[in-house]
Amino acid sequence: MRVIVVQNFWNSGLGQLGAALERAGAAIDHRMVHEGEPLPTDASAHDAMVVLGGAQNALDDESSPYFPALLDLIRAFEAQDRAVLGICLGAQLVARAFGAQNHIGTAPEFGWREVALTPEGEADPVLGGLPARFPIFQWHDDTFDLPAGAVRLARNEAVGNQAFRVGRAAYGVQFHFEADRPMVRRWSADLADYLAERQPGWAGRMEADAATLGVAADRAGAALACAWISQV
Repeated sequence: MRVIVVQNFWNSGLGQLGAALERAGAAIDHRMVHEGEPLPTDASAHDAMVVLGGAQNALDDESSPYFPALLDLIRAFEAQDRAVLGICLGAQLVARAFGAQNHIGTAPEFGWREVALTPEGEADPVLGGLPARFPIFQWHDDTFDLPAGAVRLARNEAVGNQAFRVGRAAYGVQFHFEADRPMVRRWSADLADYLAERQPGWAGRMEADAATLGVAADRAGAALACAWISQV
């Protein structure tokens, strides 16, 4: 199993998705595209692609000039029935790749928040093994419309499109299921000054939220990771 991972920001990472890929024996081709590493020109060398999150928005081709090529690559993977998984910004880029409109700054969410599966999500091979409602970590400002022909898999009161699928195995997941409690702690330390300004009080309540919501979130995220790998 050969998986290309597209990293868009310096402190994003695979988290518990990476642990699941390692257990599955995947060969990971990690491309730091935000630092100038090139994307492949086609999908032929990989069985699946993961597109991680980032601080930029999905329409910011000026600061991320590789975005148009990445959109082409997402479409190429789906056309060849090769699995795609976009997380947060990655989900927004998957939506854009298939013609949906992105909405910038209209849907801020932060922290562990509840997400609910749709009926289609409950029947989905990747999300269907999760509880009907579960907490999961969120960190985003933007959202998107559902691409034409896509299947909505999860939603909550803040964001109507929390997860969707295009075709058999091209998934967009707005929430950070890969971010287990250790990763959330690392992000919080790395970006402490930013969070102190944007999320007052987070440093004081993080561990309490981790204890009450983070355990179930980690369990749901690990299950989602394993289920997606089974579709590769």
